[in-house]
Amino acid sequence: MTISIIGFAAVLVLALLRMPIAIAMGVIGIVGYSYETSARAAISMAGRLVIDTAQDYGLSVVPLFILMGLFVNKGGLSRELYRASYAFLGHLRGGLAMATIVACGGFSAICGSSLATAATMSKVAMPQMRKYGYADSLSTASIAAGATLGILIPPSVILVIYGLLTETSIGKLFMAGIVPGLLGIFFYLAAVRFTVARRPQAGPAGERSSWSERLSALRGVWAVLLLFFVVIGGLYGVFNFRPLNLTFSPTEAAGMGAMGAFLIALFRGALSLRDTLEVLKETAHTTASLFAVLIGAWIFSNFINLAGLPSALLALVTYWSLSPLAVIFMILAVYIVLGCIFESLSMMLLTVPIFFPLVTSLGFDPVWFGIIVVVVTEISLITPPVGLNVFVLKGVLGDVTTGTIFRGVTPFWIVDIIRLLVLVLLPGVALFLPRTMW
Repeated sequence: MTISIIGFAAVLVLALLRMPIAIAMGVIGIVGYSYETSARAAISMAGRLVIDTAQDYGLSVVPLFILMGLFVNKGGLSRELYRASYAFLGHLRGGLAMATIVACGGFSAICGSSLATAATMSKVAMPQMRKYGYADSLSTASIAAGATLGILIPPSVILVIYGLLTETSIGKLFMAGIVPGLLGIFFYLAAVRFTVARRPQAGPAGERSSWSERLSALRGVWAVLLLFFVVIGGLYGVFNFRPLNLTFSPTEAAGMGAMGAFLIALFRGALSLRDTLEVLKETAHTTASLFAVLIGAWIFSNFINLAGLPSALLALVTYWSLSPLAVIFMILAVYIVLGCIFESLSMMLLTVPIFFPLVTSLGFDPVWFGIIVVVVTEISLITPPVGLNVFVLKGVLGDVTTGTIFRGVTPFWIVDIIRLLVLVLLPGVALFLPRTMW
């Protein structure tokens, strides 16, 4: 256990020294594995992992979902979602912020990336909220918090990676993410209402839309609904009837989603040859970055497992006679602290190999634990001092300070903690749909 703790601490130190987390985990993993076995065995293990990762068919789902999200962004579907949300909520006090959160939830359902959702919705929603005199703190906070839904509402890249990392059903993970995602939207709307109740000038009411305008706005989101239905419906056998008899695997569903998003963007006239090449280039860059972190995490995981840290943690829990729920709360405390230092994917890949064997040995459902990990990761996206969504907004907007955004995010961070407690104490909230579907 000592060498495992030293290795984990070394990764933290290297990360704080600004070494890329993929390299930090890979280097410490190889050094630790060499210490436990030999340098030759460590190098062989690392080389085999690189080759296996590059050839793993299951991992092809990652670039396909990334490609789908980028095509969706190019197709301008975010504007249609915001227009529809504004038509129904814009006349309320704080209604534009509420419309932003609902639009973020819808966009995340076909994008799967929190950072992409934050960058896109800041360009769509921020000008409108400034037009009606919204406080920058509420405007930016609603975008930053709403964008966190991108890693929970399916299809979610981070849920795919968790499923591949732990050999958990991706289909069950997707279904388990729906209710917590909707709960997140509801809680965020409550946070907006709380904010404008305390400071009415922060979110003045906008113009009321007529019912004809609302119906017209709804017609603009048909592409979003169609794409979501094809991807998720195909994954769960909606098309499994004669003469179709189609049920998609996760990779096939991602492929259909990417092709559907491409055709929608092409049909809307929003895609040129240059745009297509840019999307493909960005997909390749993002995929390579994710795979580098994934390979580093697997190398580090092999070292941790060989050193026996999961078994040692289980023995420690048994020795101290800790209840399973107490262990979960200790793990959540670790995640919240690490969320102040690491970005979301790196934090998940660093910790899941350590905590997953312990959690499953205590009898917890791996699907439930995956949702808990993702919700904690969502919280880290708006937690100071890192809060990647906050820094994405700062980079896009420029004239808003990070302090302003963090102050506005506080009510959203609090309701996120409440949602996390609900999911921990009532596992059926996340597991109801997976158990029903299977």
